[in-house]
Amino acid sequence: MPTFTLTCCSTADRPRDFFESRGIPYACFHWNEGGVDHLDDLYQSISPESFYAAVKAGGEPTTSQVGVGEYLELWEPIVALGSDVLHITLSSGLSGAYNSACVAAAQLEEAYPGRRVRVVDSLGASSGYGMLVDYVADLRDAGASLDKAYEWALAHRLNVHHWFFSTDLTSYIRGGRVSRVSGFVGTALRICPVLNMNDEGKLIPRDKIRTKGKAAKDVVARMLEHAEGGAAYAGKCAISMSACREDAEHVRDLVEAQFPALAGKVTINDIGTVIGSHTGPGTVALFFMGDTRGR
Repeated sequence: MPTFTLTCCSTADRPRDFFESRGIPYACFHWNEGGVDHLDDLYQSISPESFYAAVKAGGEPTTSQVGVGEYLELWEPIVALGSDVLHITLSSGLSGAYNSACVAAAQLEEAYPGRRVRVVDSLGASSGYGMLVDYVADLRDAGASLDKAYEWALAHRLNVHHWFFSTDLTSYIRGGRVSRVSGFVGTALRICPVLNMNDEGKLIPRDKIRTKGKAAKDVVARMLEHAEGGAAYAGKCAISMSACREDAEHVRDLVEAQFPALAGKVTINDIGTVIGSHTGPGTVALFFMGDTRGR
């Protein structure tokens, strides 16, 4: 029997069957379009194709985080049955969900003396955040205590690398990450910005690569530079993408050719509605374990 219950949020961008098969309850973020609120429910109520088609057609969805009450609703039945909880959140550099989770955890610990609810700020996003959750689930299944799993997550969260590029700058322009002028020029010149997640869990532009083929090679080169053991990397690897599966499969093929010792095949996941509201279509993100991320 597990010694604690592991939970996370929908923004870990893994399929619903992943969370079900691994026994990981999750809380759903929200997205809003045209004044209508929707749950980020892992594409149960809308398909990725329909969501990104709407964004591409001019939709401008906004997003909101999980609230204190929603965390209480997720955790209280678990705690009431006598289980401790380890929750991993979306990066505090992108969302206030970590703060809300900490407030809810304190309320539950007061209401249920002797029970513990620990919260880890992943300092990550999308399937990189999901990769940290996956590794902690492995520890849980191996019998690790709450304290050991909590300490491991804190010690290794900055070892999860996030490198990504986008072939469509529209949502980056709208969100202010790329200026309107630079975005129009970049689009005309087929420039794909390469970004990563820094040690504060924030997205940082790193390079401007002309053509998506070169951008794909660039993120794989970053993996070769930073992965544990370089080309001998034997850890997990994941990709998330927004309505550009062929580009994601190209990156996967490059990775699997460069890193033959990978722990299993590279998984390709859809970027969810919340993260996708900010990236728009055309983003490919590569995640792996490596050296400690810097600024």
